[in-house]
Amino acid sequence: MAYQLLINFFLAFIWMFFTGTFTTSGFLVGYLLGLLVIFMMRRFFKSEGTGFYFTRVIKLFKLFLIFARELVMANFEVLRLVLSPKLKIQPGIFRYETSLRTGWKISLLSMLISLTPGTLVVQVSKDNKILYIHALNMPDKEALKRDIYNNFESTIKEATE
Repeated sequence: MAYQLLINFFLAFIWMFFTGTFTTSGFLVGYLLGLLVIFMMRRFFKSEGTGFYFTRVIKLFKLFLIFARELVMANFEVLRLVLSPKLKIQPGIFRYETSLRTGWKISLLSMLISLTPGTLVVQVSKDNKILYIHALNMPDKEALKRDIYNNFESTIKEATE
């Protein structure tokens, strides 16, 4: 992926030198043309094990959009809970077993969970298989686990593998 990105930047700069336009728009046109060249040559990058790098960029952007959506929805949910006349919450701590194995992926999952209002990763087990999560309101623990898997963990797997 890194080689393809460097090649794409190199092609963008070559385009700028050939056209004599040393502007941001000239770079963007060269970048898009370089992206097209790399896309057409993607079969040569299969030996690298990554394929076309821009698909991973799109998947990472999808992860960002999912996090932004969850962040907004969780903020409204916490606001609704706090502003209600009677505080009807069911706080608790539950175990979440993750299938992620790499340390940075587990850290990313933990950060996404902790940055979402109403949830907080309290501890990660020594073998990195279990996250202990505190939730402000969890009337249905299994639904919360499914939401974490469907929104964060599966998207992290998709974007990083």
